[in-house]
This record gives sequence, C-alpha cells and structure tokens, in this order.
Amino acid sequence: MTASPDRTVLGDLTQDYRTTLLRFLPHHDEGARATAYELGRRAVAAEISLLEVCRLHHQATLEVLRDTAPDEVVDILEGATELLLEVLAAYDMTQRGVLGP
Repeated sequence: MTASPDRTVLGDLTQDYRTTLLRFLPHHDEGARATAYELGRRAVAAEISLLEVCRLHHQATLEVLRDTAPDEVVDILEGATELLLEVLAAYDMTQRGVLGP
C-alpha cells in the first residue's frame, strides 16, 4: 500500500483546482483546459488517488454552487464536469500505458 500524499501537495492541488475551475467556468477557455490536464499529471505524479481528485472536485464545485443562481446550476455542473474530464485524462493515459490498449 502506498503512503498517503503529502498534505501540502494535496492542499496546493486543491487550491489550484479551485482557481482553475473558477477560471474555466465563464468561458471554457483552452488555457484552463490545459491547466486542468497539468493538474491531473501533477496528481498522478504525487500519487494522489483518483478518489481524492474526485473529492476535491466535488468540494470545489459545491463551493461554486453555493453562490450560483438556480437558473445557472446546470451550466455550472456541465462546465465543472468538462473540467474534471480534463483532469482525469492524465489518469486515463496512465492506465492505458500500464494496461495496454
């Protein structure tokens, strides 16, 4: 069993994820997508579990939703899901590399 990730690394990743999500939501820009993919690579390299990444995504999304008008909730959730998929692409690439096609 691997050791749990360094709390500082996880805290930094959480803050960077939150910042990237807030940057991405208004315009779904490519720069934020690229940053999200890099966050996923950082998480993989730091051996942060996929479950932990999903948890921090959920927390960041909930924070945004608390200040969201009801008529914007669906748009926020769709954007947050898009961003999560960018982050998880690094995990997918890693899995494909280990398990093959």
